[in-house]
Amino acid sequence: MPKVKRIFFVSRTHDYTDRLVATTLRKEVKGFIRLGLDTQVFSYNNALLQASPVKSRKFAGRFYKSHVDDLLVKQIKSYNPDVVHVSFAKFLDAETVRLMREAAPDAFFIGADGDIWPELHKNLVEAAKQLNMVMTTYAGRGLEAYEKAGIQCVFRPNMCDPDIEHRYKVSHNWRSNILFTGQIKYKRYPTEDIRIQIINRLACMENCVLYGCCSRPKVGGINYFYAISGARIGLSINADNSIRLYHSDRLTQYLACGTFVLAKRVPDSDLLFRDGIHLKYFDTVEEFCDLADWYLSHEGERIKIANAGMHRVHTEFNCERMAKYTIDLIEKGSYSAPWTT
Repeated sequence: MPKVKRIFFVSRTHDYTDRLVATTLRKEVKGFIRLGLDTQVFSYNNALLQASPVKSRKFAGRFYKSHVDDLLVKQIKSYNPDVVHVSFAKFLDAETVRLMREAAPDAFFIGADGDIWPELHKNLVEAAKQLNMVMTTYAGRGLEAYEKAGIQCVFRPNMCDPDIEHRYKVSHNWRSNILFTGQIKYKRYPTEDIRIQIINRLACMENCVLYGCCSRPKVGGINYFYAISGARIGLSINADNSIRLYHSDRLTQYLACGTFVLAKRVPDSDLLFRDGIHLKYFDTVEEFCDLADWYLSHEGERIKIANAGMHRVHTEFNCERMAKYTIDLIEKGSYSAPWTT
């Protein structure tokens, strides 16, 4: 296809929440702009709520989806994009993608998915079938639903934004020995016992801070980065740790903000971050506890690895580099990185 100039994003945004600064969309857009491309964002979820007189997602999705699809088509025709970048907002379905393709028949349609259970989201796999390609933050067994549907998938890891995701100087109020942010388990998705066991242990320990689980409040906005910066150790563990190359964006956020990370090992982890160089991996609850105790009492080694991890993610996983990989995928069909060889 010809050189990419304009990219139209169709996404679920968090414009009016404290999750805004940490969203992938924000980084995606910044990366493409820094490459000299033009971008336009259509917030599918916000358009639904604005169209509906009743501020209910369920009501809006049932009665106003066609109205929003019409508006989306008009916007695409007005912008005439080279690429339509789709993240899978709720209620966006195969019919929505079909209408977009009619509006921009010459555009390349690429999806982005960071959820390791696409088959559990209504409409997602069917919508993805209408795209040219889907970028996922996982590989291997996690792609079964997509592969069964004949969808071309390419692994592209989570990214960071060094402009805002870096180590901050914080007050004593933000300091902790060990930090975890997120749910202890998911209602809709299976969660491995090791995650539950470790978080329950941390909940009983002094100077360990949890946000968003065990009846603790969430943390968002810039305060999220302050909390990470103030932690000596960050725990990175997925609900499912058997998926090749998969880590939630929690890992890149922790590394980018300069904390030392103890991460549950996943298949081929070292292709992304090397054990003992950029972070430390663990396999069991006991190993996690032993490593945490050792690095809390060996400050020099902890800081050395934390600094190397921060440098690694800032240089190799920044939003501009990931945008370049995406353009290579669109224009050449592949990209070259340490984890692709």
